[in-house]
Order: sequence, then C-alpha cells, then structure tokens
Amino acid sequence: ASSLHLPAPQSVMVYSYNFRSSLGWSPVKVDRGPVLYTVHFKTGAFNQWDEMNCTRITQTECNFPQFLNERRWTVILRVRAELGQMVSDWVESDPFVAERNTTVGPPQVNSVIVSSDSLLISVIPPFGSELGDFLQYRVSYWENSTSTTEKETKTSNTLFKIMNLKELTLYCFKVQVEFMIEQDLQIRGLQSVPECYRTTVS
Repeated sequence: ASSLHLPAPQSVMVYSYNFRSSLGWSPVKVDRGPVLYTVHFKTGAFNQWDEMNCTRITQTECNFPQFLNERRWTVILRVRAELGQMVSDWVESDPFVAERNTTVGPPQVNSVIVSSDSLLISVIPPFGSELGDFLQYRVSYWENSTSTTEKETKTSNTLFKIMNLKELTLYCFKVQVEFMIEQDLQIRGLQSVPECYRTTVS
C-alpha cells in the first residue's frame, strides 16, 4: 500500500500582496513522471471542501479566484500531490484572512511639484478601495544633510503638501499607507523608496 502513496507537498503557505492572494508550496520530487497538484478550499462560514480552479496542475502555485478575494472571509486551503493512481495526503494551510494577513505595498508617487518652501506630492493608493475603506498616509521627510532628523506628518488625502521648508535645500521623503480595519486595528504598509527634491529660490 505504501507504494501507492506520494510524499505530501511541504511549505504550504498563502502569499498575499495588496489583497491579491495565492497558495504556494514546494515541489514534490519523485523519480517517475511529472507530479500534478490539486487544491481545494473551504471558508470559515461553510465547512465543506470545494474545488478551486487548480485541479491536476503542474505548477506549485494556485491563484485565488475572484470570488475568494473577499477581505474578511476566513479561508482554509489544502493541496495534495497526484501521480497516476498515486496520491499524497492533503496538507492544509493556516486559516487566512486577507484583511489581517495581506502585505500592503507602498503607495506610488504620482507627481511632485517643488516650490521654494514646500513639496506638493500626489500619490496613488496601492490597491483599489472598497466602500468604507479608510486609508491614511504616513509621510516621513528630512533634510538631506549630515545631521538628519526625520519629521513626520499624516494625511488621508492623496494630494498633500510638506511645508515650511528651506529654499535651495535638498529634501527627501518616503510614504507608507496605514489601512484602518477597525477602531484600534490597522495594517501598516511597506514604505516607498525615498525620493529627493531640491527646493527652488523664492
């Protein structure tokens, strides 16, 4: 009977970036033939395994279908290896809730308008918003000199100004998103790569 059994996939994990999610695992290596994989899912609300769009696939990753990209659902996935008549045990992922477990990327800096005492910055949020979303932008900026002290400001606007700057001075800034989930719960996103601009003369 043991010869009818395949090793099970290892390192089964959900990867999620800006609410786009997929299940990944490490390949099962056997001597004969390509191993295929099948993925099932169930939600916290409905305790029944269902097929996903990944049945007998060769790749070691399965993207969530659109209907599973609900941010608040608890989703559990399982994967097994198959080769001819042989199958492995199912391996389950940890319960996954996108709203708590996704990685939020940095906002994209769209434009910067420089004046003698300010930078007017426009950003694009990292993901499309849904009804009731509250995003805040945490902006760190500093004078690009030897003794730098970072200052910080917060805004919920995608267009904002860093003010009271010195003229003809190089300033750098980086931005990250704070995504409010509940009153006291938030996801803090990754910081953007620092960008630097020299203020003009008045």
